[in-house]
Amino acid sequence: MTFISGYLALFFYLTTIGLIAVQVKSALDHEDTPFNSWIRISWISAIVCHAIILFSPLLSNQSLHLDFFTAASHVAWITSLLLLITTWSRQVHVLGLIILPLAVASLIASHLNMDTTTTAINGPLATHILLSLLGYSFLFLATLQALLVRFQNQHLHNHKPGGIIRALPSLQDMEHLLFRLLLTGTLLLYAGLVTGFIFLDDLFGQHVLHKTVLTIIALAIYTTLLLGHWKFGWRGKLAVKWTLIAFALLILAYFGSKFVYEFLLR
Repeated sequence: MTFISGYLALFFYLTTIGLIAVQVKSALDHEDTPFNSWIRISWISAIVCHAIILFSPLLSNQSLHLDFFTAASHVAWITSLLLLITTWSRQVHVLGLIILPLAVASLIASHLNMDTTTTAINGPLATHILLSLLGYSFLFLATLQALLVRFQNQHLHNHKPGGIIRALPSLQDMEHLLFRLLLTGTLLLYAGLVTGFIFLDDLFGQHVLHKTVLTIIALAIYTTLLLGHWKFGWRGKLAVKWTLIAFALLILAYFGSKFVYEFLLR
């Protein structure tokens, strides 16, 4: 079942990427083409098939694969789902040209990975993992949104509002969405950290100390940025810069530590 689902997920993801590319090309050609419903149908199909692969161990023996590549696949899946939901209210489907290829790459990498170790999941641990993955995914989407805001800002300042910029909402709406994503992701990551302190015993253990410290530093940066936006109106290049720095720390905290532990120290 998961074998077939894997091929179907790849097929639907690649189909969705192709359809989005056609949509973006229409925008570049100055054609006002409405969002194609076939994109959403293909996208939903890819997400469903991807979910079957990720969560089949949970249904069969209450465990999950949480190795480096499968964890990346979880984040890519959640981010793809969040972006799909966002496209119902915002024209940000162009981000699919970045996120969906990453989902494809993570699917292929997790399939080729020889690590078959699973982690038993109970209620408290599942809560911690879910909150953490949701937080990472929202902040990943916020990081891509920040890059898109920077791209849009540069083109508008250079008086080049044509092309792909025409397919995006206004810069004000784009920045509003950016800070909504940052706020949601930060709150979820705080919740993940708090549940980790409550339910786990070794958040400051030797193997995870750097992960915890880097996560706390990243959360401090996100919090400062959100407070600065609320109190002093921070936005634009400053918001993009610190969003990228904070997310780089999160990548080092989670995936950097997993890479070192699974591929170097092993």
